[in-house]
Amino acid sequence: MRAKLALTLVVLLLTLEIIGLVGAQNTGRVVYVAKIEGTITSYTVDQFARYIKEAEDAHAEALIIELNTPGGLGDAMMRIVSEIQNSTVPVIIYVAPRGAIAASAGTYIAMGSHLIVMAPGTSIGACEPIMGYAQNGTIIKAPEKIRNFYMAYMRSLAQESGRNETAAVEFITEDLSLTPEEALKAHVIEAVAEDVPDLLKKTNGMKTKIPVVGKGYVLLNFTDVKVVRIEPSFKDTLIQYITNPSVAYLLLNIGIIGLIFGFLTPGWHVPETLGAILLVLGLVGLGYFGYNSAGLLLIGLAMIFFIAEALTPTFGLFTVAGVITFILGGIMLFGGNGGVYLVSGETYSLLRIAIIVMGILLGLFFLFGVATVVRAHRRKPEAGKEELIGEIGKVAEDLDPEGMIKLHGELWKAESKNGERIPVGTRVRVVEVKGLTLIVERAEKVGGGE
Repeated sequence: MRAKLALTLVVLLLTLEIIGLVGAQNTGRVVYVAKIEGTITSYTVDQFARYIKEAEDAHAEALIIELNTPGGLGDAMMRIVSEIQNSTVPVIIYVAPRGAIAASAGTYIAMGSHLIVMAPGTSIGACEPIMGYAQNGTIIKAPEKIRNFYMAYMRSLAQESGRNETAAVEFITEDLSLTPEEALKAHVIEAVAEDVPDLLKKTNGMKTKIPVVGKGYVLLNFTDVKVVRIEPSFKDTLIQYITNPSVAYLLLNIGIIGLIFGFLTPGWHVPETLGAILLVLGLVGLGYFGYNSAGLLLIGLAMIFFIAEALTPTFGLFTVAGVITFILGGIMLFGGNGGVYLVSGETYSLLRIAIIVMGILLGLFFLFGVATVVRAHRRKPEAGKEELIGEIGKVAEDLDPEGMIKLHGELWKAESKNGERIPVGTRVRVVEVKGLTLIVERAEKVGGGE
């Protein structure tokens, strides 16, 4: 009886151990989800690279990018496609939420991904390359050579993934746009899903449309996976707002107006200070910089503010502006939330504190230390009467009433003010200068001392 009971307990323990191991394995399988919104710029390249790196480091089953973009820069788009196609984890582009679009550059990014899924009420397409907008607001179409290049690029993406090549080319030639149902029917996308759980359910068991680096075509297994969301960092949120073309243009113009107004009203310093900050943020918002370049630009502006504070005392205005731009620049210069630059996780939190502290210390240094030194060097040297009147010397030869005194280590001809006799060793104060003769009186009479 006891043997049977012992055997039962052993079997039960082994069963629990197996269940525990399976559970541990299940909790170890993750799918990362990140969000990309707004105009595609160099910053978006950094975001994609960081999200992919995080998913790779976690050995995730896949990375899902919730994409909502009207398009953006062509060179940034091609760098993103390269990041995706060189990823060691499958990257799924999910056009979401409802009402989202993957237009222009967003379409190329989707076509270059391992899988495309769309939420209901979204759209994809309309990606004819343009060169910008004319002064009257009309679109400046790209030359035929550029159109042909992007047509070939899109055709190549479609051929590699086995997606509808005709529709892909018409995205450019006809500015074709498709709803999720139309895109699914045209074999442009692989699924339509309400949300991330629905996406995992519908794509479970699918094979990637392009090979994953080091793994080839991957059969997706999303059974019992844990979903981990990568939240945007502070700099991602800031960039999302200022890279909006309207906001960037507004910042640029307000910055220019602030600088002009500041130069026309010298002495106040507030307009040109705010103008400089907004102008740089506007330039950053245009999207031609990466995070590193933008960070260096802001730190450079901070140094200008600090130096300006030292040369032109403003009761701390330039110092405050310098500290703010220095901190913003430092945050942009380094990656947050597990970035791929120099640091990640807890180390980045400590670095962020160090950036803030260093900004404040630099501000205090320039506010008090450097400013004092500069002002001392800029002070005009005093000479003649201004230098000698009020100085204390010592009689070296009796004044009766004329004689000699020693002042600043030099002998001077002196004369007592009231004609009184002043003996050697008496301290005297200079009250007037007549030519090369100093008119003095006893220092004790005026309550002075050296």
